Amino acid sequence: MERVKTGINGLDELVEGGVPKGSSFLVAGGTGTGKTIFAMQYLYRGALDYKEPGLLVTLETNLKNIVWNMESFRWDIRSLQERNMMRIYRLNLSNIDDTKEMRKKIDDELKVISKLVEEIGAKRLAIDSITALGIWVPEQARIRSMLYQFTDKLKDLDCTTLLTTETSGNKTEYSSLSVEEFVVDGVIGLYFSSPNRSIFVKKMRGTNQSKYVHPFEITGNGILVNPKDRVMWDSIK
Repeated sequence: MERVKTGINGLDELVEGGVPKGSSFLVAGGTGTGKTIFAMQYLYRGALDYKEPGLLVTLETNLKNIVWNMESFRWDIRSLQERNMMRIYRLNLSNIDDTKEMRKKIDDELKVISKLVEEIGAKRLAIDSITALGIWVPEQARIRSMLYQFTDKLKDLDCTTLLTTETSGNKTEYSSLSVEEFVVDGVIGLYFSSPNRSIFVKKMRGTNQSKYVHPFEITGNGILVNPKDRVMWDSIK
């Protein structure tokens, strides 16, 4: 099986060298666990180290904030953007009550994403975050339907896709919309029990992943996983 290096130092050792090429995987965790940093690092290191262009799709209202956050790690994002190795796109959704209109809006946004992927030849895609879709589609049944539609069509883009979701922080919770973990090929949980951070690969299709929880830290250069050390499950709160 062909694999894609995550660009997260130490993580690939836990997943047989990388995530399956063309797969989709979810990064789940509570507030402040490092999900957005994870997504940005996945794209940045992919472009810089492996020459794989990447697209970040965000619901952040101010794209400058994202660039500033990435540059705080001394990541030269602007030069990658100038060379079409990375793009950042803000998902343009609004509160539409009619289900048919919302489906059309999602279709329109997917066409824009598809065009951007084609323009730069993107091999990596990150959606940050799926949870935010609930802002525009508050009804649980509708959001599940929309999310299935959204993730299913993302598979047609021929990218290895990372999606983030924000949970309540419960260590056994991997979905905020009750469906995310079931529509992806892999699930990675991030935890922060101050002052310690840890990571657990719950599932990764076609992979004999580590069955243990491992410590990680956020350094001046991004996320660093320690694959040799383990964290007791009971120590995670």
